[in-house]
Amino acid sequence: MAEKNYQTAISLIDEAHAQDPNITVIDGQDIPYELHYAQKMTHYLSLRAPDASPLLKVAIRAQHFRRWEIPRSSYPMTKPGYLNWRTFLKKRQADLASAICLECNFTTEEAEEVAKLIRKEDLKKNEETQILEDVACLVFLDDQFDEFEKHHDEEKIISILKKTWGKMSEKGHELALKIPMSETSHALVVKALSE
Repeated sequence: MAEKNYQTAISLIDEAHAQDPNITVIDGQDIPYELHYAQKMTHYLSLRAPDASPLLKVAIRAQHFRRWEIPRSSYPMTKPGYLNWRTFLKKRQADLASAICLECNFTTEEAEEVAKLIRKEDLKKNEETQILEDVACLVFLDDQFDEFEKHHDEEKIISILKKTWGKMSEKGHELALKIPMSETSHALVVKALSE
């Protein structure tokens, strides 16, 4: 049923994204950040996998579903705190998206597959999970990296770039190298890839 109803699921997901109180300005327009993020995810999916399945399209759109409700600051500001936060978010976002899928008459199996993708199960074994990871990394590099690099020292930035690169497929790498970046960010990427 996903083939017939995935657009309805995406519309419901976007209605929730539109409630994000965190606003970003894009081309002079205020937009809820998670709606912007979801639109970026869909854009990069169209580049990475133009023939993506409806299930992957829904998972991509819901990857950060209602994330603003559980801010990073609600967990200890340590590496274990960060990892616990991320683990909790993946499960929560997967459960919420799965419920929307069921509401939109997806089969139980289809809703569970969307949840598995959001939880990033079988990364490196499941092509669709790898595509979702590529897309998330591309959005980080395109939309978040310039700001990230302003707040961290070079050693941490290089480490994060190496980890990001290691998560991506060759197709993801090809797209990443085409992303326009500030001169400083580009130099850091080059340095990370040469080490």
